[in-house]
Formats: sequence, C-alpha cells, structure tokens
Amino acid sequence: MIALILIGGLGTRLRPFTCDIPKPLLPVVNRPFLEYQFSILKKHGIRDVVLCTSYKPEVFRKALGDGRALGLRLRYCHETRPMGTGGALKNAQHLLAGETVLALNGDVLNALDVTAFLKQHRKNQADLSIALTRVKDPTLYGVVETAPSGRIRKFVEKPSWDELESNTINAGAYLFEPSVLSRVPPGVNYSLERSLFPQLLAERARLFGYVSGGYWIDIGTVEKYLQVHLDILSGQTPFGKKGLSKGTGVKIGRDVTMGRGTGSIVLGRGTVVKDFARLSGHICVGQRCEIGKGASLEDCVVLDGTHVGDGARLERCVVGPGVRIGAHAVLGRGVALAGDSQVKPYSQL
Repeated sequence: MIALILIGGLGTRLRPFTCDIPKPLLPVVNRPFLEYQFSILKKHGIRDVVLCTSYKPEVFRKALGDGRALGLRLRYCHETRPMGTGGALKNAQHLLAGETVLALNGDVLNALDVTAFLKQHRKNQADLSIALTRVKDPTLYGVVETAPSGRIRKFVEKPSWDELESNTINAGAYLFEPSVLSRVPPGVNYSLERSLFPQLLAERARLFGYVSGGYWIDIGTVEKYLQVHLDILSGQTPFGKKGLSKGTGVKIGRDVTMGRGTGSIVLGRGTVVKDFARLSGHICVGQRCEIGKGASLEDCVVLDGTHVGDGARLERCVVGPGVRIGAHAVLGRGVALAGDSQVKPYSQL
C-alpha cells in the first residue's frame, strides 16, 4: 500500500511561525512534525510515501531528501497553483500505481491503527473509507453520520447543537480504491470533502467510516501547536516517550549546559540553562538557546536560537526561532513571537 500526505497548505493560522518553515516541518518536541506521521506509517509496514507539495517545496526536499535516512522511499508531487485536496490527489495519480492509497492530512497527528483501518476497509469492500474521531464539541467541525454497519449516511458541516446526531468528525485520513480517483476531474481545484465525498454518497458508492479511538489533534493553530507539545511531554500520547529519563522526565541533547533548579523538560543540543532558572510544568527548548539566570518558564515552547534574558517570565506561550527576550520581560498566556522579534527588558506581553 502507498501512503500520500497532503502538505500543500500555507499554514496561515500558524503564522508567524510558518512564514519561513512549512507547517508540516515545524518542530514538535524538537522533531519535524512529519516524522511523527512517518513513524506511524513505518509501524504498520508502509515505506512508500508520496508528498504533495505546493508551499515552499524546496524546503521539504532539503529537509527530507529521498527518505532513505528515515527508512522510507519518499517521492514528491508538486502543484504550481492551489489544487485543493482532491486536485492534489489527482495530480499525484501517476505515482500511485493503481494501488489502495492511504491519504493523510499533513497537519493532523493521529495515532491511527492503520492495519485495523485497512482490514475494515477490505472487509466492507469499500470504495472509500474515512477515519473518524470523536470530539467534545462537534459543532466546530464537519460531522460524519454513519449507520450501525459503519456505512456513511450523511455529512453535516458545522451543525448546531439541535442538529447533532453524532460527535464523530473527519479525522483527516482516507483509504481510496483506484476507481475513486477516476472520478476526480484533472487539472482543476477540487475538494475531497466538499465535492467528491458528497458526490460518492449521492451515487450510493460504498463509503464507510472507521472510528479511531487513538490520540488525535490538528496542529493548525498556535494554541493547538502548544497543546500537542504539552500532551506529548505529559505522556498523554503514544509519541515522544522514548529518550525521557525515568523519574525526572528530562531529555537533554548533546553539549547542553544546565544550572540548578530545572524541571520536566526537553532541551535541544547546545542549549544553556543558567543558574536558578525555574522550569516548571512541561517545557520544550530547541537547539542553541540560552535561558538566563533566574528566568522562569512554565508550560511553554521555545524554538532554536532564542535568548531568554535573566529574570524573564514565560507562561504558556510559544517563542519562535531567534527571538531575543530582554531581562525581566514577561510573556503571558497565548503570546506567540517569531521572526526577528525583540522584547525589551521589563516589557509585558
């Protein structure tokens, strides 16, 4: 089976962090986000992966190459203009060799049991299967209603509470048979969710849902980007536990200098944490950072090359690469800084 990952989006909801780095390559606990998806695929024996690019394709090729270093065969299919999710899939059809295809959204972390998903797909003799996940507030998403057999009955886009009959939403993972791709028109902007799926439902094609009970999160906003770090570091996901020391919960890269007073953290290579810095909750600090003397960090993410001044306080925020935060500055909940930002001493954001 071949996997295809849709990574052509601009990542506008995650700006300013995606101005230079495409969203699927943003570090999550100091690993490119896509590597988490790759680990799921390899766990289920999938080594052949097609990446559908649009925004900054050269960055993906430079970062990932042909995939051999990751134990994969990576191929790329680039679209020169926005094609939509369906158009991107059609654009890559020549690379799919007429096989069943697992298509994934490149901004979703989903601990999907691919083997079980494929088994049910084949048992149902489905044309298309959609992975579903249950959420607390389905009014924020497109709801997928299914019959007891799992066959999809209806798609409801962002329903009101009085319209709800289900809390299962599209989890951003699909299994396609080759016959389905033949229904996507070539060379046009075309949506899987808004065009192909309703069309197949109207034609009474064999559409089935598979409810995945594993961890699921869309990292498309700053809030969710921070949340996925906190979830991984707190052990609420099946990802990221490797390399954490028992008891301390600390993972330290090479050439790290640490002072006293640290907490449960991940530190990247070449980072310096000075004396009396207080790191509490769940902290991820990238490579070549400096955390000043007496600085206080709680539940936050600091990316590569950032300087945090002496006595500065950061709480539940995300700081992008190369930012300079002055002494005794305060960054509060929900703050997001990136680019060439500089926060003056004693500032409060």
